[in-house]
Amino acid sequence: MSVPELVMAWGRGWAVSRATPAPVEVPGGFRVDVGLPGHRVRHVLHTYRADTLGRLGADLTAPGSWIKVTGDPAGFRAALPAGWTIDIPGYLMTVPFRAEPVESPPGYTVRVDTEPGSGALVATVRNEAGERAATGRLAPAGEFGVVDQVETAPVHRRRGLGSVVLRTLAGRAAARGLRTGILVATDDGRALYRSLGWVVRSDVAGAYRPGQ
Repeated sequence: MSVPELVMAWGRGWAVSRATPAPVEVPGGFRVDVGLPGHRVRHVLHTYRADTLGRLGADLTAPGSWIKVTGDPAGFRAALPAGWTIDIPGYLMTVPFRAEPVESPPGYTVRVDTEPGSGALVATVRNEAGERAATGRLAPAGEFGVVDQVETAPVHRRRGLGSVVLRTLAGRAAARGLRTGILVATDDGRALYRSLGWVVRSDVAGAYRPGQ
């Protein structure tokens, strides 16, 4: 599967996970009208020229505008006009889904719920006191499953709970007939995903207009 196809699938799943309007296809990628303070509109491009990216950056003047692209981060930064703040690096990653037994660490249990309407899966790990220790989401996008918002509470880190969330979601996705997982990782998450078989397909660079 090509990077452009993966990017478009990721956009569809991301919108489902975040309960935003569906992506609108634009030349070289898509736009999502997120509509939140600090995140009003998002353009994601898998293909672009420096001049067209520069024009887009000049046209998007409202605070809370975002642009993300796959490919060379240095070229992206050079093409943007002044006034944009560079986001932390990201990595487009994929994995073949497979079902496997998942055992939670002692004192923890994992539960998976399906959100009505969207069909998104939400995996939640709790401790014996019922406190939420880790969570993650997976939204369907055709044959793909887009993993999103995988988080572990600080006091519960380094116990393998992120792995439990990811492997649980992968098993449920495989049972639904979804074949490939897609996510965009940060530097912090990339090592965990790689340990579970995820492969980096492209760098992802981003920038935003600061303010609300």
